[in-house]
This record gives sequence, C-alpha cells and structure tokens, in this order.
Amino acid sequence: MAKQPRIYSIKEITRYIRMKLESDNLLGDVWLRGEISNFTHHSSGHMYFTLKDSDSRLKCIMFASHNQRLPFIPREGAKVMARGNFSVYERDGNYQFYVTQMQPDGIGSLYLAFEQLKKKLEAEGLFDPARKRSIPRLPKAIGVVTSPTGAAVRDILITLERRFPNVHVSLVPVLVQGPQAAPAIVKAIELLNREQQVDVLIVGRGGGSLEELWAFNEESVARAIAGSLIPVISAVGHETDYTIADFVADLRAATPTAAAELAVPHLMEMRQQVDQASRRLAQALRHTVQVRKERLARVRRSPLFMHPRRYLLEPAQRLDRLKEQLRTRFVRRSERSRERLVRLQGALKRSHPGARAEAAADRLTDLQKQLEGIMRLKVRDRRSALGSAVRQLDALSPLKVMARGYGLIYDEKEEHLVKSIQDVQPGDLVHVRLADGSLDCHVWGMKGEGKSGGTEGNDTNI
Repeated sequence: MAKQPRIYSIKEITRYIRMKLESDNLLGDVWLRGEISNFTHHSSGHMYFTLKDSDSRLKCIMFASHNQRLPFIPREGAKVMARGNFSVYERDGNYQFYVTQMQPDGIGSLYLAFEQLKKKLEAEGLFDPARKRSIPRLPKAIGVVTSPTGAAVRDILITLERRFPNVHVSLVPVLVQGPQAAPAIVKAIELLNREQQVDVLIVGRGGGSLEELWAFNEESVARAIAGSLIPVISAVGHETDYTIADFVADLRAATPTAAAELAVPHLMEMRQQVDQASRRLAQALRHTVQVRKERLARVRRSPLFMHPRRYLLEPAQRLDRLKEQLRTRFVRRSERSRERLVRLQGALKRSHPGARAEAAADRLTDLQKQLEGIMRLKVRDRRSALGSAVRQLDALSPLKVMARGYGLIYDEKEEHLVKSIQDVQPGDLVHVRLADGSLDCHVWGMKGEGKSGGTEGNDTNI
C-alpha cells in the first residue's frame, strides 16, 4: 500500500518559508537600491512603501524605532539605498523587506564611509558616555568655531547676547565645507586648547546635504574634539542631521541656536531663580526667628527661670552626699592600702637573701641527713645480697664438689672434659684434676655400667 503524503496547512508552509528566508546569510543583512513608490507614513510611526526598479517591485516596511533616526524625509519617487532583511508576512503570505537604515541614493559611498568610521571610533570608545564631561554651569568665556559668514554664527551670537550678555565670546573663523574645512577646524580647536582662555567650545555650522556637512565626518575633526581639554558642544546642521562630531562631542545640540542655549543659562531665568531663592530664604529666616522666639518665651516661663533657687538645693544636697561618699571611700582605700603594705613587708622580709640562705642551709642539712640514712640502708642491703650470692656461688663451686672426693678428667691435651668412657680408649693418657692438684694417668682398661669396655672383668688400672 503506497504511503500517504503529508498534507501541510497554509500556515505551516508559510512559516517554513519565513524561517528559510530569515536563516539565509545573504537575505539577513543586505543593501538594496531602488525608487520609492506608494509611500505611506502611518500614524503609528511606521513607514510602508514599495521599492522598484525597471524590472521588479518589492514591498517594504520601516518601523518607527528605525525611521526616527533617518537623516532625511523619504518622498514619493526618491531614489534611495536601503539596508535590512527579508521575511514573510504570514497573514498575507507575502515576502517583505524590513528596512533598518536608508539613505538617498547618489551619496552611497559617503554614507558607507560614514558608517565605517562610526564603527571604528565607537569600537575605540570615543562615543562612550563615561568619557564625556559636563558643561560648566556659568562659563566666563565661550569659544565658537564656525564660518564667520553663515547663519549659524549669527544665531549663536544673538542667542548668547540675549540669554547671557556678560559672557565673553572668542570667535575663530574657519571654512565649514570643502577639502580645506577639516584641517581648519582641527587647527581652531587646537588653538583654543593651547590658549585656555575659554570654558566651553561650540563647533558647528548650519544644515546642508551630506556632502556639505562632510567636514564634520572627518576622522581628524572627530579626534580633535575627543582630545580637547575644553568641553565641546557640537552644533552641526538641523535636528535630523547627525555627524561623527555629534557622537564624539561632550554634548550634541540639534541646531546652532540650541548649542548657544545649552552653553549658557538664561540671565532672566537666573534672576528669577535668585529672587525665588531669596524669597524662600527670607521666609525660612522669618519662620526660624518666630520658632526661636516662641522657644525663648517657653524657656522664660519655665520653673527653672521662675524659681532658680529651688533647682539649686537639690544639686547642693547631691554634692554633700557625694563628698561623704568620697571621704568614706578614701578612708576604706587607705586602710586596704595599709593592710596590703603590711603583707608586702612580711613577704619582703621572708624574701630577704639572708633569711632565704638560712632556710636553704637548714634544708640542705636535713637533705644530707636523709641522704646518709638512705646510703646506709642501701649499703646494708647490698652487703646482705652479696653475702647470699657468695654463699650460693660457693655451694655451686666445682672446688667444693672436688673437696668431697670428686675429680675432673681431661684428655691428653687438656682441651676436652671426659664425660663418658666413650671419650677415651685403652692406652690413652688422661689428666685427673683433684681439689689439691692433678694426676697424669694411663688408661689400662674400662668397665661400663651393664656393659664391658676393654678386657671384660678386668679392673681399670691407672
């Protein structure tokens, strides 16, 4: 029976296609070039549009979290370069391009250079918020690095004059676009750092295209801003314009006017704050004085001030009691000290070298007597033990045995003791040792107990 094929649902196969698209390395991060059509900026913030060329069309979506950072406003018919990934919208079964970045076409090489430098400096830590310094609250002097003829310098100067007219402004005119702009900006920043006459630097220019703003995307300008000893506010372009200088600077301003507003406080606002602080201080002082007055009045009405003698009697009585206790304790301590002194004197007398020598001599005499008694007992015991051992030794002595008529028989060479008739033969010479001397004898015959040795029945002749 043939195996039944598995039947998939539309949802299952659509999800499978989506997973295949999303797992593809090429389709996961790709740049596309095309023309925008059917553009819709939804109220949710998302952008829906179609990218097309002469042969094909592609549905695209750019979520609000990504299009908020767009450096331009997309328009119908605009040619763009878009970066993103492919996936499938499961409900309709359509594959779509999800855009994460987008730039107008025609400046693609500049944008790629911008992205590469941005990644490089970010990896070095130049964008790290931890290395950025705070802007002084009340700067005495401000350095401005910008074009002397543009609208930016006019906006900065007017804003500074309006907000904080007492601040001194040092303007260093530079080119802000073209091949000579970046070196000029770097020299101006280095000059102001050498002179150290200003507290804050504003570096920027008015808005423009990516090519016009490119001087502020140069690596030399970024490193000059990062190496500045004076805090730097970047003020490049309009609110949607972002440059490398903005990421490196200690503070980024959306416009040159905003940079001036961030650099100095508003004098009128400060005066209002001072007036408010003065009023709060005066109110606090009045309240404190009133509280202290009421406290003083309560103190004056207190019994201590009304009848002070009454409060002096109790301490006087307590002082008398303390005096009596002190006298009693002093007497007791004196007595204990006198008793301790007597004990110490007795101990000192007992510890006198003469007394100790006499005691040691008496003890030595006693020890000598004890030693002599012990020695006499030991000698007596040893003498008794020695006499007993001598008596035992004398009883076991061979001489004692020989004195009773016994003798010792040796061979001719007197090397071996003859203990048996088997040790000699008839005709051998033997030596007989007696208690009072020795005999040299000749064996003529032998007789054993129950056995005959030599000539049986003969007596042994010597």
